[in-house]
Amino acid sequence: MGAMRARRAPGRHRRADAPQATYREVIAIREFRALWYGQGLSLLGDQLAQVALAVLVYNRTQSPLATAGVYALTYLPSIVGGPLLAGLADRFARRAVMLTCDLIRAGLVAAMAVPGLPFWALCSLVFVVVLLSAPFSAARAALVPEILEGDRYVIGSALQNMTNQAVQMLGFAAGGALIATMGPYRALAINAATFLGSALILISGVRRRPAANGESKPSMWTMTRAGAKLVFGSRKLRTLVLFAWLCGFYVLPEGIAVPYAATFDTGTLPVPVITGLLMAAMPTGTVVGAFLFSRFVSPPRRLRLMGWMAMLSCAPLVVTAMRPPLAVVLAAWVLSGIGGAYQLAANAAFVQSVPPERRAQAFGIVQSGLMAVQGIGILVGGFAAERLGPEPVVALAGITGVTCAAVLAMIWTESRGERTARVRAQAAA
Repeated sequence: MGAMRARRAPGRHRRADAPQATYREVIAIREFRALWYGQGLSLLGDQLAQVALAVLVYNRTQSPLATAGVYALTYLPSIVGGPLLAGLADRFARRAVMLTCDLIRAGLVAAMAVPGLPFWALCSLVFVVVLLSAPFSAARAALVPEILEGDRYVIGSALQNMTNQAVQMLGFAAGGALIATMGPYRALAINAATFLGSALILISGVRRRPAANGESKPSMWTMTRAGAKLVFGSRKLRTLVLFAWLCGFYVLPEGIAVPYAATFDTGTLPVPVITGLLMAAMPTGTVVGAFLFSRFVSPPRRLRLMGWMAMLSCAPLVVTAMRPPLAVVLAAWVLSGIGGAYQLAANAAFVQSVPPERRAQAFGIVQSGLMAVQGIGILVGGFAAERLGPEPVVALAGITGVTCAAVLAMIWTESRGERTARVRAQAAA
């Protein structure tokens, strides 16, 4: 692992008195547009596949645990893939890593779309496909700060986040109706095609770059160990990572959305449609929150509001304990999604603190934990929902999450106060 380069690294924040970046100037950058389009395209196919698997399993088993288990299968492989495979994006050219992952995943998902495939084989293919998302996501996350500088990175991250959530909202909301008409196998075929489309966009829109580590090729174990030491050896980075992992609490409701939808007796809306509405609620809130947070809140104020926004991401879930009607649940989940916009500030602060040549490994470790807490949370939620019902489980997730967020907010405020005092002392000296 090389030391931090002496020149000003891409992705560093502008001075506090510099003007905020705009969406127009970020969209004008060709390479960013390519990453943006490719990610949105493949994500749309993924959402169709997720809804298809969730509805299919619940229809077969009528089991919240089985449904949550299959949904968690889209998260858990990254526990292994994040730490071990993300370093590939530092060892090799990042565009090449992304292209390779896209092409392999396209072939695997195409195999999943073959009718009559045994269920165990389908689950195995899902596992490998998600495993390959670790080096792809790490390469993309490390490449964006090289393309977008300063506050452009925050605006670009917000734009990607809003697009991703909008695609999820569209995929989840329309997924139930589409699966009912086209069937799950055609949805999987569409997902395979989106990976190919993403690869074509990357080839045409992103230029080649050398590997971040140049000629240095440390072992995967060495890179993983060094990345873990970097991420967890700093109090600031540890706190930011825990803020990111807080999403395990407010993502949990999505994993039990199908059994939750079955508790509503609307008389007019079928369970798949209610499921899509529930799963689209948080992404809808995140789109709104990301836009407002990035467009109207200055960079220093984003850091000050991060703890409060984190608490907002979990607190609205508590209302489900009262078993309110569907409209109230949807409104609460939208509000939770708005609070989740704090991740923009956490992500930007994390990027600022990590050397460019080690970003992929650092992002991979964080992403691994991110997927792990979501997958484990969904499994625990499914297990508890079979015994307690979905409503109290969602409320308990909200109570636990807002408590953890409050503790992190206090730690973050204290650490920022210490840094401010040190800066003033140095200025006085």
